[in-house]
Amino acid sequence: MTTQSHSEEIPFSEARSHLAEIANQVAYAHKRAILTRKGKKLVAIVSIEDLETLEAIEDRIDLEDAREALADVKKRGTVSWESLKRKLDL
Repeated sequence: MTTQSHSEEIPFSEARSHLAEIANQVAYAHKRAILTRKGKKLVAIVSIEDLETLEAIEDRIDLEDAREALADVKKRGTVSWESLKRKLDL
């Protein structure tokens, strides 16, 4: 397994035989592994800390979207389900 700075591309065929080493590098050395097949990036292995950070960012974006939607409802109001079904001929 070759070592690069923060992210490393590793072919699946190599990753199979080095999974424990890759997991340790990700968990303890705070590296990221990008698994490839035929030169194409397919998946990434990241630490739990990185995953939790990504999930927190997603949660914040979801919260902002929900606040915008609520503000839009306050500004424009809502449409009843029955009205929408009539409009769409359902």
